[in-house]
Amino acid sequence: MTATGHARTADPERGTLDKAADENFPVAPFFLPKAWRTDLMAVYGFARLVDDIGDGDLAPGGADARLLGVAPEAADDRFALLDAFETDLRRVFDGTPRHPLLQRLQPTVRRRALTPEPFLGLIAANRQDQQVKRYETYDDLLAYCELSANPVGRLVLAVTGTATPERIRRSDAVCTALQIVEHLQDVAEDLGRDRIYLPAQDMKRFHVQEADLAVPTAGASVRALIAYEAERARDLLNEGTPLVGSVHGRLKLLLAGFVAGGKAAIQAIAAAEYDVLPGPPKPGRIQLLRKVGTTLRGEG
Repeated sequence: MTATGHARTADPERGTLDKAADENFPVAPFFLPKAWRTDLMAVYGFARLVDDIGDGDLAPGGADARLLGVAPEAADDRFALLDAFETDLRRVFDGTPRHPLLQRLQPTVRRRALTPEPFLGLIAANRQDQQVKRYETYDDLLAYCELSANPVGRLVLAVTGTATPERIRRSDAVCTALQIVEHLQDVAEDLGRDRIYLPAQDMKRFHVQEADLAVPTAGASVRALIAYEAERARDLLNEGTPLVGSVHGRLKLLLAGFVAGGKAAIQAIAAAEYDVLPGPPKPGRIQLLRKVGTTLRGEG
């Protein structure tokens, strides 16, 4: 899973939550009811921290490891940290968790009757990141997104009390698309972590070698590959967009923000002529707001 790349502050809880401002989509915007904002930020704190553990982006000094009861000599062992984090997650449901972000999550879990499964999926995705560095097929990548991204959308629906089978299906399409877009933005950063989320079959089809991803500027073959994957993400977003029209009020605006964030990011990638290697192409605020408007109007 990719991360924002910003160093975490000495305060483990604050350092994690501060990353919300760097996401492609609004995490808990001001227009939502306070109770929703509180619960969505609690869910975000969990998801961001498990990503930071999986990516080795915890703050120096081992504060998170100490909070989770991991011995100092194992503070850099990601498997040990993920195991301890899962143990602490289970305390959310049947005890008293140690980590402040999980303490923050516990009232949300009780208030919204959340189940462990989506949280466990996010932990499993980060375990997979330690073992699987390449994906052979697009289907393999989709299976990874089922763990790494789709649980987040399902949690949003659960927190807002709007989950139905059809909405979950649409949400899964949106979340998978957002994950793919993030992978496209972060090709260079992920390669620095020895991870490639571009399917190997597609790389072969476009005659792209791993060495082609390690240069400052993308060549024609890499750009063609990125354009192809971006179109796949766009198709998934289009599949998921009816989710926005299926709800009302402020939730509709929130979900439009998620979809619009993905569409605006794809637009930014296209504006960079699919050269993602110099750094992540990011949409501007005006681009994002325009996409929110067109999404709310059902214009795509």
